[in-house]
Amino acid sequence: MRVSGPGRPGGMAVLFAVLALALAALVPAAGAGELDRAGIARQFPPPLVVGEKDDALPVWPILKQQAGSYEVFAYAFESIDFAPIPGFGGTPPDLLIALAPDGNFRDVKVLSHREPVFLEGLGPEPLFAFVEQYAGLSARQPIRVGRPNARAAGASAQTTVDGIAMATASTRTINQSILASALAVARGKLGFGAANVGLSVEAKPDLFEPLGFDALLSRGWVRRLTVTRGEAARAFRGTGVEEGGEGAPGEAVVDLYVALLDVPSIGRNLLGAARHAALMHELGPGNHAVMVLSAGPADAAENPLGETFVLGSVPERVSVSQGGLVVNARDMAVERRGAGLGEGLPAGDWTILRIDSAAGFDPSAPWTLTDRIVRERGQILSEKIARDFSVETTLPGDLFARVAAQEGPDWTESWRARLPALAGIAGMLALLVPVLARRRGLVADARRFPAFRLAFLALTVGFVGYGAQAQLSIVTLMGLVRAVFRTHDFAFLLYDPPSLVLWAFVLASLVLWGRGTFCGWLCPFGAMQELVAWLARPLRIRQVAVPPRLDRPLRAVKYAVLAGLLAATAAGWPAADAMAEVEPFKTAITLSFLRSWPFVAYAVGLLALNLFVYKGFCRYLCPLGAGLALAGRLRVLDWIPRRAECGTPCQLCKVRCRYGAIAPDGRIDYPECFQCMECVTIIQDPGQCVPQVVARRHAKRIVPRPVPTR
Repeated sequence: MRVSGPGRPGGMAVLFAVLALALAALVPAAGAGELDRAGIARQFPPPLVVGEKDDALPVWPILKQQAGSYEVFAYAFESIDFAPIPGFGGTPPDLLIALAPDGNFRDVKVLSHREPVFLEGLGPEPLFAFVEQYAGLSARQPIRVGRPNARAAGASAQTTVDGIAMATASTRTINQSILASALAVARGKLGFGAANVGLSVEAKPDLFEPLGFDALLSRGWVRRLTVTRGEAARAFRGTGVEEGGEGAPGEAVVDLYVALLDVPSIGRNLLGAARHAALMHELGPGNHAVMVLSAGPADAAENPLGETFVLGSVPERVSVSQGGLVVNARDMAVERRGAGLGEGLPAGDWTILRIDSAAGFDPSAPWTLTDRIVRERGQILSEKIARDFSVETTLPGDLFARVAAQEGPDWTESWRARLPALAGIAGMLALLVPVLARRRGLVADARRFPAFRLAFLALTVGFVGYGAQAQLSIVTLMGLVRAVFRTHDFAFLLYDPPSLVLWAFVLASLVLWGRGTFCGWLCPFGAMQELVAWLARPLRIRQVAVPPRLDRPLRAVKYAVLAGLLAATAAGWPAADAMAEVEPFKTAITLSFLRSWPFVAYAVGLLALNLFVYKGFCRYLCPLGAGLALAGRLRVLDWIPRRAECGTPCQLCKVRCRYGAIAPDGRIDYPECFQCMECVTIIQDPGQCVPQVVARRHAKRIVPRPVPTR
């Protein structure tokens, strides 16, 4: 490793960083869920009851009394047990998820997290509101994180949750944690999983055959469910409610016809062409409609579509299921009587149940309609007793077109959504690299180059910082420490595409040129400091030159800060994230100063310091800069040109360098150089470079050359 110039960190600082990483090997991997039975019971108070924990999976059944017996209301579990996906800070969030038997989310709550933006900046309330959006959504459907207020702007409320400004990466990680853990439970408990998430099976709209009602019945495309009085009595035998009124045993108490209306050969023949077309227009693509018609007595107590049926509701007694799971089906509130139906339909009440695409319903696979007959026993403390009667429908597969959604991994949505930001960053890098590389080009122009640098720094603050939210941070390095030795998962990096692209460029520029390309040009807070320092001249504030005797030990402070943060992270200390607040980046850039006053005062104070001490935070405190400086010592190029006369006798560049990155002998101290290129401008300017001025007087021509570091 090459070391040059003043202010190089002592070997102890590097040793501390290595020891910090070594400590992580002693820390166990991310733990399991934290709630026991009592903790789960506190989350689901009476009348809900917590059942026995599953023997195979860390899942708790939540029970609710229905018709005299307990039924599963939801399966409760912690996301960290199934999908410990590291967040932006490298630690998985832990969410309590309640998944209904039909695959819908009953509730999602945050148990713990280490997401930096929610710890102090935005506070936990936006995160709590974010996860509340999942209630009622289906785990069968891909759920994407949109922009803030995406639903109000027209995004599907069934497949989109509103994102949070300034927390894009964190919300996408939490979304993936919720979905991945829910699907793991669904595979084990509900019978579906990733294979049919996003499945789209729709009836072929141009496939129609005129068929009468009897023909539909004979083909099995319309199914009939009949329950006689004798069958009902046998089902309720031994309960004390065998009798269901007077009548012959063979008399029907339930007589239902059921049909899927999506298929034109079924729907058009039952409803008529005009009514079917209107229904399909209202239904929309990807959704399904099931007709249930009762031919039994309209006033019979067992008729599920009688006078007690509520239009627009989820029926209490009629349900649709597939693969043993109940599918959410709601009445479409269409007029249930009147003319216009197909010829041959029995007279009686009927309803059309809507099944949304979010339910993951596959009409080409067998599905079941169930009617529940409920009777009461006792007069004072009555008890409800229920029995189910079902009929299955299986339709030919050639009536349907199957379209598998090609969604890709969840992080790919982040890249699609951030394409404009990525294009802008790529454009900035494509502009910056040739400017810095061509040292006889714009950099040599003493008049135009300062204006270019000022404009580029303003763009870095406005676009890279506030627009693309691509402020690199020590938090990422802390997350990497956790990932390497604890979670072994680096996927959290993929959820912040602009920052990841910028990191890739920074690593490449470190190897070629050193630390200064990022710190001097692409760090939004660094650029903000430099813009504040620029104001010192019109404000007639004279900046202080820190004496070398004080400057050297102060530069070593940032390495000690880096070692402390890495050690705290490796040891798993809860205070590590709070210690990372030594960086003001989250306050000034990520949260746009919208924080409590101590954080704002700290960030504003560091900015104001630049009126007196040039980029004091970058030079003396920044742990990210320290890490980049250490990595930058592996660079392969000593690319900033020097002359033999630099240092002896000429000291102009050293005097002009406000970073103190030029040694008395004229060599560049690359770990402390921010590549402002002012020394390159001077050395290429015949009017400023002292050796050139002297050579011109003696009619000589001299050429600048790189001078290797010690």
